[in-house]
Amino acid sequence: MSAAMAQVPIHPGLFTLPGDPRGTHLLAARCSACGKYHFPAGTTCPYCSAAECTEAAIGAHGTLYLHTVVHARPPGYRGPVPYGFGIVELPEGLRVVSRLTEPRLEALEPGMPLALEVAPLFVNDAGDEVLSFAYRPANGAAA
Repeated sequence: MSAAMAQVPIHPGLFTLPGDPRGTHLLAARCSACGKYHFPAGTTCPYCSAAECTEAAIGAHGTLYLHTVVHARPPGYRGPVPYGFGIVELPEGLRVVSRLTEPRLEALEPGMPLALEVAPLFVNDAGDEVLSFAYRPANGAAA
């Protein structure tokens, strides 16, 4: 009998993990002084330098701002190619750089609604599924 494959985040603190009661979200920080969000989360606000920031679950949905498709595997990337890559505008006022699940350039267009997903990207040398976040077309038309 084989043990279940462990799931580990590609980097701790970037997104909620499967089963989190908050649902699927990016983990940002919100400044208590100026009220702005920043991602990835940090303890000091990059806008006003205040040190009073708290974790906030954001980005479940967004809108595609800019995009391209990557056909050649960049150094260190172990996921599938081709893949979409773009800037996603979030309702919380941020723009984040993200992998997109849609690899067809003709299926992507600025302004399209997107939904966040957390899913396995690759299996690491220890045999764990490495989870990462990406945005998919909100209409369900992922590749």
